[in-house]
Amino acid sequence: METRYQCGFTLLELLLVLGIAAMMAMLIGPGISSLDSPGFNAQVREATGLLNHARRMAVVQGGTTRVEFIVNPPDAGNSNGRDEPETADPSVVGRWVSVETELDYTDSTGRQSPVQEQLSIEFYPEGGSSGGTLEFSQDSRRLKLSIDPFSGRVERLDENDD
Repeated sequence: METRYQCGFTLLELLLVLGIAAMMAMLIGPGISSLDSPGFNAQVREATGLLNHARRMAVVQGGTTRVEFIVNPPDAGNSNGRDEPETADPSVVGRWVSVETELDYTDSTGRQSPVQEQLSIEFYPEGGSSGGTLEFSQDSRRLKLSIDPFSGRVERLDENDD
């Protein structure tokens, strides 16, 4: 008795592999268009962390603290944009530096202006702050951080919130 072995794939196996590949393409495809999103989200998380840290430090140390937001620093072409400026101001507990992300600031009176070079947000020992809303934008992404002037709390607002 002679047995013959078949080499190759059946039509069912080929269709199954093509179906799996199509499902993977559907899941991965939308993620490819927003490859910069994790970088944008990381920058907003960094800004939120700096603001919360400054608020805590103001209460713990019993003095005014500040976070500086620096947009398009003059030496941006020479470095990665994360180098600290050479100031020894002890009230500055953090600096957020960006080259690619645009920043708009709305103060507690409702006046909105783009941040051209530098902006400082202050936190006071009793828990309050200079307050306002920071709007970060990069390409089509927009996100807002609201800083309560009375409590100093930082709240992340979705694109649809106003």
